[in-house]
Amino acid sequence: MSIPRKKFIAGNFKMNTTSSEVASYLEAFRVATEKVNDVDIVLIPPFTSLAKASEILGGAQKIRLGAQNMSSEAKGAYTGEISASMLRDLFVRYVLVGHSERRRLFGETDEMVRRKLVTALKSELRPILCIGETLEERQSNQEKTVLESQLRAAIEGLSPEEISEIVIAYEPVWAIGTGLTATPEQAQQAHLFIRDYLGKLSGTSVANRSRILYGGSVTPDTAVELLSQPDIDGALVGGASLDPRAFAKIVAAAIPQE
Repeated sequence: MSIPRKKFIAGNFKMNTTSSEVASYLEAFRVATEKVNDVDIVLIPPFTSLAKASEILGGAQKIRLGAQNMSSEAKGAYTGEISASMLRDLFVRYVLVGHSERRRLFGETDEMVRRKLVTALKSELRPILCIGETLEERQSNQEKTVLESQLRAAIEGLSPEEISEIVIAYEPVWAIGTGLTATPEQAQQAHLFIRDYLGKLSGTSVANRSRILYGGSVTPDTAVELLSQPDIDGALVGGASLDPRAFAKIVAAAIPQE
């Protein structure tokens, strides 16, 4: 049985939007979402835009900041890396962990993803854990095996309290940046499977409280039907989040209907 979970909409800007551009973005986005109060909103700009975004938002509760990546190390000789404490210093609250582009393009393994996730939790950052299958894996009916493997590798052995801090994002790799989107039925099936498996690993209570997002070419046109599914608790939005007004429409689609 589905239980009420507050919707969660995150926008991943990827390698787009400079520090000066984020200022005008936020001005437009804040106006467009002025009347939204019942949705958790997270913006995830590039590292170079976080300071400006943090300055503008000023610790606002309505719109939170996330980071696209972080090191599993606390500090030291790791040229080009960003630590959890650096993110916390900018009032970042969330961090993406295990995004498919990090796994595919930068060789991040399940073990690396787990180390980052554990570091985030210890540093009081809330991880958005990304899991998902490729087109080849789906076509060969391996999607459930992949989801089980990635989820188990990331959270097995963590306490229920730690797992409760994690937001899970199901992102079918074949639907990221391709214009393809899983049908609402496909997405719901995957989310229900993840929730059931999460229950096996951490208990039904944790699974029922956990928010699971859909990520994969979400647009204002597809958002309403996707977000109406009982086990889809929000969206991790890529390209459509770069337009503040289009992204605001996706946020509006998550507002609970009376």
